[in-house]
Amino acid sequence: MAIVGAILATFYLVGVGVAVALYGLQIWPIAVVGSVLLVVVQYKVGKWGALRSVGAEDLSEQQYPTIHRQVEQLSAEMGIEKPTLKIARMGVPNAFAVGRKGAGVVVISEELMQILDQDELKGVLAHELVHIANRDVVTMVIGQGIASIVGIAAQFIVLLSGDNDLADFFLAIVVGNIVQFLVMLFVLAISRYREYVADADAKAAIGGGDPLARALEKIQRGNETARDSAVDEQVSALCIFGSNSGLLQKLVSTHPPVEERIQRLRS
Repeated sequence: MAIVGAILATFYLVGVGVAVALYGLQIWPIAVVGSVLLVVVQYKVGKWGALRSVGAEDLSEQQYPTIHRQVEQLSAEMGIEKPTLKIARMGVPNAFAVGRKGAGVVVISEELMQILDQDELKGVLAHELVHIANRDVVTMVIGQGIASIVGIAAQFIVLLSGDNDLADFFLAIVVGNIVQFLVMLFVLAISRYREYVADADAKAAIGGGDPLARALEKIQRGNETARDSAVDEQVSALCIFGSNSGLLQKLVSTHPPVEERIQRLRS
């Protein structure tokens, strides 16, 4: 985690350094402020878009008192404020968290509540609360922001070193996307690592890993047989379960293999 974080920090400094080299020292405050604004906008828009895309609605405390009590207990043990709980019809059994400490939101699919036992659902809720407690969503947004900044810097390098014709314009787009993709490989590595951490912390919070392991098995089967998923690629990156198969897909996946997660939970 420290190594990958240091690499991302280096990428960011290189991006700002390129801006300074091209436009002079007077550009660095604009570059830094612009970077912060980019991350803030991505965070706000991403949170709003994720909730809107699945049609999330408030989870009634009168209708689901057990879930609310479980979240209150787990939140108190983790030292965070109880997040807002929402329910959505996703077409697949899944759950995800967005936001940060003090402004978190946990979304549970109707399909998930239908297939999980009470202790299994508690394990899933603990996993999502850990993401909020560990600021994982903010961490990922910062990583994505760095990838965008470095990609933009690469585009400017190509444009300013060429003749500024149409060919240079298209070349800049291609180079920028390639550079952004390479940086995103490190961001995705962080995402997979944070899933392992969330599993381990949830295991400690509920006193054992078997309930969450059983939940993951049921969620995997439910996603494999589902035909009408309302979860798009952006939301899938936030969910507790993400499918991946094949070497390339594992490399660009936001989640580690579910079989390995289950094995770790039961070890």
